[in-house]
Amino acid sequence: MKTKDFSYELPEELIAQHPVEPRDHSRLMVIDRESGEVTHRHFYDIIHYLDPGDALVINETRVLPARLRGERSGGGACEVLLLKQLGPKRWETLVRPGKKMQPGAVVSFGGGRLTGHILSPTDAGGRIVDFVCEGTMEAALDELGEMPLPPYIREKLQDKERYQTVYARQTGSAAAPTAGLHYTPQLLERIRAKGVDVVSVLLHVGLGTFRPVKAEDPKDHVMHSEYYQVTEEAARRINEARDRGGRIVATGTTSVRTLESAGNREGIVKATSGWTDIFITPGYRFAVVDALITNFHLPESTLVMLVSAFLGREKTLAAYEAAVRERYRFFSFGDATYIGKTEGIHV
Repeated sequence: MKTKDFSYELPEELIAQHPVEPRDHSRLMVIDRESGEVTHRHFYDIIHYLDPGDALVINETRVLPARLRGERSGGGACEVLLLKQLGPKRWETLVRPGKKMQPGAVVSFGGGRLTGHILSPTDAGGRIVDFVCEGTMEAALDELGEMPLPPYIREKLQDKERYQTVYARQTGSAAAPTAGLHYTPQLLERIRAKGVDVVSVLLHVGLGTFRPVKAEDPKDHVMHSEYYQVTEEAARRINEARDRGGRIVATGTTSVRTLESAGNREGIVKATSGWTDIFITPGYRFAVVDALITNFHLPESTLVMLVSAFLGREKTLAAYEAAVRERYRFFSFGDATYIGKTEGIHV
């Protein structure tokens, strides 16, 4: 298995720059997991692919407005991107320009509303930064921070909340769990009314999700770690769904990684928290997840590999090629896929 085995041709004009309104009017590609048959719907049709007794798992992480633009004490613009919180106001970060932001440097944001003191470099080439501000760091970020949009989105986001899911609760992600961007409160109410249990888990998405796989062999790729949490209640409800014959339907690859990290080989999910660097590639045997709702993903990415592990590489690439032909929109603000058994479904 080589990294290039997960490549596909994507015209740049199909990369979505703007979100669809209403959220649930994005297009939905439905893929039968067994046959590979493709059907074209809209996301609000997802309710027809969920059955009473199923557990629909969502990731309640909230995106941090983690990109700060400011000035260096010696003059000149700078940028700091928050990666991991190490203390109340201490963060692991990426900085630019790196050569001029060495230990001892001071940077200022919002005319002094927030200042950062560069402490030391990190092994990954970033910086440890201590911040000083009046009030909480969260309040300062809400006022001064920008959403850390993926590099393929070139236009500025006008509404920060549009890069949050409607159920985002716990702040800590550097990027949105994008499959969840398609839900509206009304659609979730209809899903619950059908008898589907909507269960929240947590995984804080790191910027490593955008890191390309540069190794020729995926086995040589070093997977990033992300914090995840499954509560006692969430584990109980997921296991009860399994016991009553329901399916576990994961919203997004982040939910998949959380569930597979928290589950054992018999599919039983336990309450747990910690850091996961699980790297799911073809050959992996899924123990918990029965169906997957996800967006389209970058060629040769760890996310395409995860989808290929779930659906099969050939079926995955065939579906992506069909999406290009049908002019689906790709990536964060793009369209979605549902991958699962579709036998007997009529929309």
